[in-house]
Amino acid sequence: MKHKNIFVCFLVIALLAVSAVVYAQVSRPYRNGSVWNVAFIRIKPGMDTAYLNYLANDWKKNQEASKKEGIILSYKVLTTEAHGAADFNVMLLTEYKDLATMEANEAKADALAQQVVGNDAKQMQGYKDRLEIREVLQDRLAREIVLEPRR
Repeated sequence: MKHKNIFVCFLVIALLAVSAVVYAQVSRPYRNGSVWNVAFIRIKPGMDTAYLNYLANDWKKNQEASKKEGIILSYKVLTTEAHGAADFNVMLLTEYKDLATMEANEAKADALAQQVVGNDAKQMQGYKDRLEIREVLQDRLAREIVLEPRR
């Protein structure tokens, strides 16, 4: 019986040691960061100046107001060369703290857009006007991964 107790104790200690090793092996050197909404836009030929003027005025105004209200963290506009006639040449990036915060602030963002951009009718007219100068090809959410130093 004494040998059986020693064996059980040894087995428990061995299991704990193996568990500690396995736990240490699943340690990940990264963590979830902020969430980005990325819109892929194709500016229609000859309309670069018109669309960039919209971005520099109305779009930026709304982004700055959203940043001031804590709805977003930051925003960026990136341009690139198109690789084909139907490819994007602008990316609009809007950074949110996380997905939960982005979703929780949807009503607040809509109300802010009403103040900054205008009522629904004005916003709809803006969408129609922009159809003449650009095409939204895709809209994606991406999660930033923050790389941590290995311990």
